[in-house]
Amino acid sequence: MTLLEVRDLAVEFNTAEGLVQAVKGVDFSVGRGRTLGLVGESGSGKSVTSLAVMGLHRGARVTGSVKFEGTELIGAPDEDVRKLRGRRIAMIFQDALTALHPYFTIGDQIAEAHREHFGSSYRESWARAVEALGEVGIPEPARRAGEHPHQFSGGMRQRAMIALALSCEPELIIADEPTTALDVTVQAQVLDLLMKLKDERGLGIIMITHDLGVIARVADEVLVMYGGAAVEQASADTLFSAPRHPYTRGLLDSLPRLDAPEGEALRAIPGSPPSLLSPPAGCAFHPRCAVYAADPQDACVAARPPLRLIDAAHRSACVHQEVTA
Repeated sequence: MTLLEVRDLAVEFNTAEGLVQAVKGVDFSVGRGRTLGLVGESGSGKSVTSLAVMGLHRGARVTGSVKFEGTELIGAPDEDVRKLRGRRIAMIFQDALTALHPYFTIGDQIAEAHREHFGSSYRESWARAVEALGEVGIPEPARRAGEHPHQFSGGMRQRAMIALALSCEPELIIADEPTTALDVTVQAQVLDLLMKLKDERGLGIIMITHDLGVIARVADEVLVMYGGAAVEQASADTLFSAPRHPYTRGLLDSLPRLDAPEGEALRAIPGSPPSLLSPPAGCAFHPRCAVYAADPQDACVAARPPLRLIDAAHRSACVHQEVTA
């Protein structure tokens, strides 16, 4: 069953330097018990997309369609979106230390969300906060609920953020770089916790990251973004075994390999991501694309290529790809 359906989503910001087209016509969907991975370099539009879904942009022009269980959120009254946000759609932000308020205790912050959405008493909401902390594996939750964010380790703060997101029992969780700045062991613990909760509760999850290792571990479907647009979409197995877009290939080639010859330098995609104020004509990736450099085509710079079906349930936005449907 589809929880979230996003169609032709676009986000624009008017700045002193000009118009920034941060997201351009992105499509995806998320079902119950499924995980969608959003992948790309910094500035590719991943977080802007997630904030648009949550209705958290201020001063931006957001167009397209975002439907949660058939209910349109773009253009919906703020009060209607606010009732969904935190209750049925929750978000885990990138940096738990800055996302959590330093003045209030962890328990107070979780309890506040529960009171807001359920109208519960202080005693009831505090009990739910303690319960939520226990569910995410924080030891002595009754005591730790009375502590402040700076008293928690990085991994524990991330668990507290997950507890905050889960406290109102949402159906969809957006996890924006939930393992950033955590060591490898704690990363694995946080990801295992999210997958365990997904399986137990049938949650839909959007996992936003630049770490392909995280995507390989947790995602069912993957959407690769570059320059504010989607450039490839496929199942995780297909994407890792048979990537088709040159940008996706470049990301995978840049990963360290255990079978690489000793002393071999890591590969990197040349150049830098494009400016969203003045993006290149046509395909935003063509100035960095090895395929384009070896076999230039006017079509690469004529217009931004759409995401097209090139194989069964596999889409790519590259004019070099042969379209099958």
